[in-house]
Amino acid sequence: MREAEIRRLLAANLLCAVSIILAAVVPAFFLDGFSVLGTHLTWLCVCSVCVATLNIVLHLVLKPNQSPKRNSFARKISRFLKCCIYFFMSCILFHAIIVLYGAPLIESVTETFLFAVLLSTFTTLQCLCLLGPNIQAWIRVFSKNGAMSIWENSLQITSVCSVLGAWFGAFPIPLDWDRPWQVWPISCSLGATFGYMAGLIIAPLWIHWNRKQLTYKSR
Repeated sequence: MREAEIRRLLAANLLCAVSIILAAVVPAFFLDGFSVLGTHLTWLCVCSVCVATLNIVLHLVLKPNQSPKRNSFARKISRFLKCCIYFFMSCILFHAIIVLYGAPLIESVTETFLFAVLLSTFTTLQCLCLLGPNIQAWIRVFSKNGAMSIWENSLQITSVCSVLGAWFGAFPIPLDWDRPWQVWPISCSLGATFGYMAGLIIAPLWIHWNRKQLTYKSR
């Protein structure tokens, strides 16, 4: 396994982590009263847009899973539209799952949906960038020993860490601490964000430590 490829992955992941930090700091210079807790919905939108934009740009520049076949312009447009539809469906699916796990059904609909958008950005968008609108490839990657590259290993780790972070973030909500960050969905979205950032750092380190055991076969 080439060390250069691992360094590229590390650099890309660190840029994504930095973009989240900047999304929490930079808007305060342009928006009065902006803060992660005080204007949480605004932060959810800013963070989702920043992470999504950077992920798309990085995959266009680095091309980690570039296909040897050249696609026509019409096929590229069709692929783009499919990706948009898949992302929107992912937001709806995450919204439904979050409600089934106890989020308010009618109240706080905007908060729940924006949290679902954030989760989709951390998980589904990465799948779309790396694998495209190919459900079979998604199933392969998230199956046991299904990864075919270090980028797919990183996708596995960051996606799982994001979902676990969101799940653990729900634990403080019912406690009677009366803290401002217990308001829905602040703790869950912060948990998902910290989980995603942890996954971004853990993934290249785990791949580096296990590089001798990792062998990728074409499927």
